[in-house]
Amino acid sequence: MPGLKFYGLFCYICPAMAQTHIIYLLTGGNLGDRIATLLSAKQLIQERLGKIVQTSSFYETAAWGEVDQPDYINQALEVATTLSPKEVLKVIFNIEASLGRVRRSKWESRPIDIDILFYDDLILETKELTIPHPRLHRRNFVLIPMLEIAPELVHPILKKTIEELYEDSEDDLDVILLEPVASGQ
Repeated sequence: MPGLKFYGLFCYICPAMAQTHIIYLLTGGNLGDRIATLLSAKQLIQERLGKIVQTSSFYETAAWGEVDQPDYINQALEVATTLSPKEVLKVIFNIEASLGRVRRSKWESRPIDIDILFYDDLILETKELTIPHPRLHRRNFVLIPMLEIAPELVHPILKKTIEELYEDSEDDLDVILLEPVASGQ
């Protein structure tokens, strides 16, 4: 069979034959040197998850949910990966931990947060993971960076593009562009 290698009783799939998936992530943080942490997260994502295809600019916004905390900086990433959703989540948790994140409560301040927004056009709901992210369409701090890198991407449940979701958004939090990303970054 193509892509399979046999060594005695053992068999494995050649990495070159593994299926590539396109995932969209949102990185963010509101503690410490926020941009430096996001740049470190981006590097670790490139090393551990897969090739970064596109990167949005950095955007700053007030905290969403628990509002009595410092402002967040966010960035959207398009990544090509051969990992499964469960493996992606495990790698993300490891990256967050290596950058100082300790999970205590849902809406707490944090140096880094990495959310899986989309994984191909997969619809997945488990105890550990929901894809697409269940609240992305309500959050301009997600939609605006995504508009920059994937405005025509269609939400597999809502059947609307990112641009349409943004137009329908009722989120009134300001999302401030900090610096445009130069091509090639």
